[in-house]
Amino acid sequence: MKATGIVRRIDDLGRVVIPKEIRRTMRIREGDPLEIFTNGEGGVVFQKYSLMGGLADFSGQLCESLHKSTGKLVTITDRDTCLSVAGGGRRELTDKSISPALAQIMEGRQIYQHQPSQPALPVSDYTERYVISTAAPILSEGDVLGCVVFLCEQDHLAVGETEYPLAQTIAGFLGRHMEA
Repeated sequence: MKATGIVRRIDDLGRVVIPKEIRRTMRIREGDPLEIFTNGEGGVVFQKYSLMGGLADFSGQLCESLHKSTGKLVTITDRDTCLSVAGGGRRELTDKSISPALAQIMEGRQIYQHQPSQPALPVSDYTERYVISTAAPILSEGDVLGCVVFLCEQDHLAVGETEYPLAQTIAGFLGRHMEA
């Protein structure tokens, strides 16, 4: 663990304030679920909870199927990281933070498709090599859980006509699956 030098007191209701700088850095927003752990040294650890995290194997199989049927690079994300990747870029993208541009697409709750007149949007903070071709947010009971993203390499950006309905269908399926 990394020491921050910040000390907070617990109030009479057992609450503690997470400093704004840490919330911004870790992309923790009001209403985000946090999972609480204890470690062997008497520490308490807060970690962002991801509903989609439990679907890593399933989302990996979906990504592989989408890649095999379209030949395109595909990732399924939660609200913070790329959970599953198929078709290339697996090492560079798996478990890496999503870009602010992708986070904004998810918050907009609309399907995004790259337009040739617009600049390319990176999928991750860690590399600009892979950019978003089509992205469909995964919505469940009104909440954004993640995104289904078709990718292209920066220098081979092409948008096909099949990605939009496929991303929409898979995102809708995952959203309904999470409601069940």
